[in-house]
Amino acid sequence: MLKTLTRDEVLVIMPRADKRVDRFLPYINKYAKEYGVDTTLRMAHFLAQVAHESGELQYRRELASGMKYEGRKDLGNTHKGDGPKYKGRGLIQITGRHNYALISKDLGVNFEEYPEWLEQDEWAVASAFWFWKRNSLNTFADRDDIVTATKRINGGTNGLAERKAYLAKAKKVFKL
Repeated sequence: MLKTLTRDEVLVIMPRADKRVDRFLPYINKYAKEYGVDTTLRMAHFLAQVAHESGELQYRRELASGMKYEGRKDLGNTHKGDGPKYKGRGLIQITGRHNYALISKDLGVNFEEYPEWLEQDEWAVASAFWFWKRNSLNTFADRDDIVTATKRINGGTNGLAERKAYLAKAKKVFKL
């Protein structure tokens, strides 16, 4: 069973997050149980992925312009300007009009109309947990399968070595 995550635990995993951790930690603790990230192994995997995707809680919006997503029907980007408008946001980088529409419906907040709201601290965290649950990532965390989890998040294995390094740190923190 997972206990309340502490600042010191997060900083062992994400040492560069020192100036940001206090903004996000209450929301991580709030949403973890609600979204079923309720074991130390699940939290270790969640934090490893979030550490990579957000640059240790630094980025809540993808740095690139989003033009590479323009016209990507697999992401639901069917209107001119959808690529930049629906580029990655939140701690796990929700991407594409389709995902923005889904999260809007599920959370009851109009992120499709106001995508920048996913950059707000609470929504950045909530969206990561939402994505985690919606994509059944606990299944892979429970199997200790970081490769498949990474493919579900990223579409490939981009940053796998870094994700594994974060996971190793998290496992030490949680004595796994």
